[in-house]
Amino acid sequence: MSDFTGFNQKDFDVFSIPGLEDRMEALRERISPKLDTIATELAPDVTAMTGDEMFVHVAKHARRTTNPPNDTWAALASNNRGYKKLPHFQIGMWESHVFIWFAVIYESPIKEAFGEKLLQHKKEIRSIIPDHFVWSIDHTKPDAFVQEDITDEKFDEMFTRLKQVKKAEILCGLQLSRDDDHITDPDAFIHLCRDTFQTLQPLYQYAKDSY
Repeated sequence: MSDFTGFNQKDFDVFSIPGLEDRMEALRERISPKLDTIATELAPDVTAMTGDEMFVHVAKHARRTTNPPNDTWAALASNNRGYKKLPHFQIGMWESHVFIWFAVIYESPIKEAFGEKLLQHKKEIRSIIPDHFVWSIDHTKPDAFVQEDITDEKFDEMFTRLKQVKKAEILCGLQLSRDDDHITDPDAFIHLCRDTFQTLQPLYQYAKDSY
């Protein structure tokens, strides 16, 4: 039985609260504890799956001074001091949806080598990752590409960009609409996160091999 209680519509409505302080207060009260609970519950599984001890990092949005955040998340990474430079897993939400990601973001020093690794293994990646999973090239935007719709040329473009562009990122996983039944059922959601991270584990391995 999960300690997570599920997401509800009021959680998503936090992102329509105007003003940095009011929205941050609502995030800290309503959403961050849920994300912390989910990530803490998943950490032992992801540790076992990857062979790396995983630590929970809940987004604090500490650098913000005026604009309220449009999304928030918890990350699982193999360092207790930070996650942004490391390949990591995320669970989080925008006003429109929940996401379950594997991510290598712009602070990572392995992006060039990882981009090359992805290009080399493009065929395997396409067969490992289910067609309904989505890919993103920017964690600060809600849009994503469904794998089924991605051409070989588009994969080449995304992975080459990761190699060459300083701010480039790559994320892969699932997005669930705020109306999706999985997100209101705690056990179903935890189970889905676990399965999703298991599916994404080969990408984590490719990232580890890029050091």
